[in-house]
Amino acid sequence: MAVVCSKADWFVSSCSTTLVAINLKQTIEPFVFDCAKAEKNPKEADGDDKSAGEGSEEKDSDRILAFAVSASGKHVALSDDRKRLVLFCTAPSWQCISTRWVVRRCTSLVFTQTEDEVFVADKSGDVYSFSVLEPQKPGELKLGHLSMLLDVTLSPDDRYIITADRDEKIRVSFRQSPYNIQAFCLGHREFVSALLVPEGHPDWLLSGSGDGTMKVWHYESGRRLHSVDLRQFTLDSENKDTEKRFAVSRIIISPDGKRIAVQCERFPSVQLFVVDSGTEGCLSPAETLALPHAPWDMTFDSQNQLWVLLETEDVNVLLYRYSEQHWKLCDSETPELRRVTEVLQAQWNIFKGSMGLESQFKHLYKVNFDNMASYLQKKQERLEQESRKRAASNGSTPNKRSKPQSSAVPQSTS
Repeated sequence: MAVVCSKADWFVSSCSTTLVAINLKQTIEPFVFDCAKAEKNPKEADGDDKSAGEGSEEKDSDRILAFAVSASGKHVALSDDRKRLVLFCTAPSWQCISTRWVVRRCTSLVFTQTEDEVFVADKSGDVYSFSVLEPQKPGELKLGHLSMLLDVTLSPDDRYIITADRDEKIRVSFRQSPYNIQAFCLGHREFVSALLVPEGHPDWLLSGSGDGTMKVWHYESGRRLHSVDLRQFTLDSENKDTEKRFAVSRIIISPDGKRIAVQCERFPSVQLFVVDSGTEGCLSPAETLALPHAPWDMTFDSQNQLWVLLETEDVNVLLYRYSEQHWKLCDSETPELRRVTEVLQAQWNIFKGSMGLESQFKHLYKVNFDNMASYLQKKQERLEQESRKRAASNGSTPNKRSKPQSSAVPQSTS
């Protein structure tokens, strides 16, 4: 799975074992980091994989599982399948600051707004905090869920840690005392796969789920403000084989806080919304961008332009710019687009292994059992079997178990 993010002047992408950073403003060599060549853990994990419910085939892999870029773009962190947490600084030049180890495989990373900590959510349901200012300091356990965490974010003032798990729950906890839970945001019917606190609305939380909806919450109270069923915006050709599987994989907002883009896994389109600042929690649908292929990921840059990474080598990235009340596709000769395209094509060997992979959310859906239908079917089969036995018995010998006829009771005489 390929992932992209853009902060400051950098366009950052990761896939397989490699992270690539491309400067959008200057023609300089891209920064490339290969986890296969990173520092090894001197201590071998004993049984951690089994306790986390992960397959043995993933052991000893250097695949990047998650990465995050800080708000200023000065720090980047990634975590891989070997449970490394690698911290970088980007200014004045890219440099690896430290390599630390997490307890379980990571699912999501997020920096604080002050960029003094990075929070790590893992597959066992725990959240650890790692210091940025003390890059060699071990992580500290902050909180835990009873199921796998799929995303973690922070409120703009760094007061709350917001976590989403496989069991449809969104929990809002105090950062300084995470054992104190401020609220739960409940209402999704499947796993919660994406979280976003939008720019300009620090009291809102947007969440996406495997149930195909995006919801807007007032997260301090846990109150739901708005809900959008994303199925209504899909193109007709996209609905043929969807059945009930329709997972939101990414929700992003432009830096100016005016537009939100939503991506659903394996669907070749992006849905745009406009934030209605005059209403409480309302998003107005704007445009549906039809794409030539299903996107891997997307991001807004500092100029409010939308970048879409596609699962194809010929046209690997698209750039959209909002102009004249519409989103327009930029020409391939746009300087920053050409720069990114050339670097990604040169590095395309790292993307090939992720093409055509099955859904990353497939195993997260709940399995439903129709016990009543199974019971009625078995009951009908049992009745038919008993009926056949009775018919066979009546056709050969009399029923020996039938109750004998009682003799007449003699009448008393006076």
